[in-house]
Amino acid sequence: MISQLPPDVPVHIRSIDFSVFYGNHEAVKKASFDIGRGLVTAIIGPSGCGKSTFLRSINRMNDLIPVCHFGGRLEFDGTDVYAPNIDAAFLRRRIGMVFQKPNPFPKTIFENVAYGPRLHGERSRAALTEIVEKSLRGAALWEEVKDRLDANALGLSGGQAQRLCLARALAVEPEVLLMDEPTSALDPKSTARIEELIVQLRGTYTIAIVTHNMQQAARVSDYTAFFYEGELIEYAPTNQLFTRPVEKRTEDYITGRFG
Repeated sequence: MISQLPPDVPVHIRSIDFSVFYGNHEAVKKASFDIGRGLVTAIIGPSGCGKSTFLRSINRMNDLIPVCHFGGRLEFDGTDVYAPNIDAAFLRRRIGMVFQKPNPFPKTIFENVAYGPRLHGERSRAALTEIVEKSLRGAALWEEVKDRLDANALGLSGGQAQRLCLARALAVEPEVLLMDEPTSALDPKSTARIEELIVQLRGTYTIAIVTHNMQQAARVSDYTAFFYEGELIEYAPTNQLFTRPVEKRTEDYITGRFG
């Protein structure tokens, strides 16, 4: 059974009995739920529960792992992302990703943000300049770096570097942003900036965020999925899941009895 959204919320990503295997190990076990267009969906659960594996499956990052294979169906805009005719590179342009640790390229700030558009064929310097400014503004970084776009991005602070990675993801104009524990390596002030950005980007993008921080999930998300030992235990509006969970395992996790 798929955990449904209200009728007025369009489905952007749909998981139907979707499983992920590493060799013989089933890391995600027949997960079925819908991710709503323009909403922020948090994926929570203890370490090793399959949440990051599921997230990385959405834009086929797990393709890079030789022993990884899949069962069931995972749809993006109604199309199976694992269908033979799907171009993974094109898919990743529509579904951007921000990783746990900031990973700026050893290039200038400008070239970091321009990298994706250049890869997809944009050659106009004027167009790239416009894209870079728009993306840095979208990541709330423009005012801090506008006078040093030719500086090496490796000189940025951790929080700035993570916002640069967000700008780099926004530069190719994706529809979906996947965020895999994007603040776990950041200080509280930088974490607050990223959370503010998530709230601001809601509606413009569909956002799925994996987080260990349940307070963060409660602050930024509309819906929350709780995974445990590879199984989707509960999926509900965030306020409902945190205040009136249906499953005892959900209640035990959010009240700190395990995890």
